[in-house]
Amino acid sequence: MKQKLDYISKKLDELKSQNLHRILKHVKINGPFISIGAKKLVNFCSNDYLGLSSGKITPKQLQSSSRLVSGNDESFLRLEKKLATHKSKESALIFPTGYMANIGAIPALVDNSSTIFSDELNHASIIEACRLSNAKVIVYRHNNVEDLRKKISKTKGRKFIITEGIFSMDGDYANLNEISEIAQKTDSIIIMDDAHGDFTVGKDGKGTPNHFGVKNVDVYVSSLSKGLGSFGGYVTSTGPAIDLCINKARSFIYTSALPSFLVELSMSRLKQDRKKSQQKLEQNVLQVSSGLKQIGYDIKSKTHIIPIIIGNEKKTMEFGKFMYKNGIFAQPIRYPTVPKNSARLRVSVTAWLSKTQIDDALSIFEKAGKKFDLF
Repeated sequence: MKQKLDYISKKLDELKSQNLHRILKHVKINGPFISIGAKKLVNFCSNDYLGLSSGKITPKQLQSSSRLVSGNDESFLRLEKKLATHKSKESALIFPTGYMANIGAIPALVDNSSTIFSDELNHASIIEACRLSNAKVIVYRHNNVEDLRKKISKTKGRKFIITEGIFSMDGDYANLNEISEIAQKTDSIIIMDDAHGDFTVGKDGKGTPNHFGVKNVDVYVSSLSKGLGSFGGYVTSTGPAIDLCINKARSFIYTSALPSFLVELSMSRLKQDRKKSQQKLEQNVLQVSSGLKQIGYDIKSKTHIIPIIIGNEKKTMEFGKFMYKNGIFAQPIRYPTVPKNSARLRVSVTAWLSKTQIDDALSIFEKAGKKFDLF
């Protein structure tokens, strides 16, 4: 007898035939290593970029409701004040995740009388947030400031430019100096998601705008789970902008607060001296990227996110399996996370990695490149 949910199996079969089927891996993580079953691998998939020491944070009673309902634990206020100072802004607001920060803040701050100019490779949370805002959305070609300038010059009314600081799949920086100039000339508001640049680049890890000396980013959205190695997301801006988010951001109003022990973990990480970790990350990025280039890979990224673009989904999966068998964990990334026929291994470099571990990994990357005729 045919069941109502039989169509799901067909959809899964379609994904498998296209080499797009994903499965969850049950893992244990310990510093630079990841264990899958009995297999121990060197981890090149972590977003814990600075590899900060964990410390011990004892879980306390959870605030199991919205902060607007059950009260605002003082730990939030302390961290939000610290985050606002970190970004040289008036105020900040913590969300349970970076995704929720985007889908809460952007629709709260942008209305249907506005126009959004969004980079075509922006993160899924930004794309979803733009849809939820009911604003007119104009997509400009990735990092193409001429395309942005041409499109924005034809638009009247309130304008928003939304971009990532470091793009999560290509690992390239936004052309922030030019975007800043366009925003000034067109009186546009810049919203920037700096999840991958925050705490890792710029003076004292202040992020991508600081790295480029740009001071007119109006709204920052970021993550506490990447460079800071904790959990959660946050938004910083003017006092009124944050007040509007408190009152209008649905992903803040209608969900439980982040557990206070995670807030305290973020505060402890924020207070740490991260300079040595940042320097180690820079050294590791240089070693990995220059090593891959010497082997023959076409590496354009200048950041800790280094994509090895292969193209064909099946070939990319086989490449990933080869790396796995040889002790390197670097996940294949496929459509719809990236466009079709641009499948890749997304290499994440962290400060956890030793010089020897990187050298050993590079030898495996060289074998893989030759095996799969990549150069």
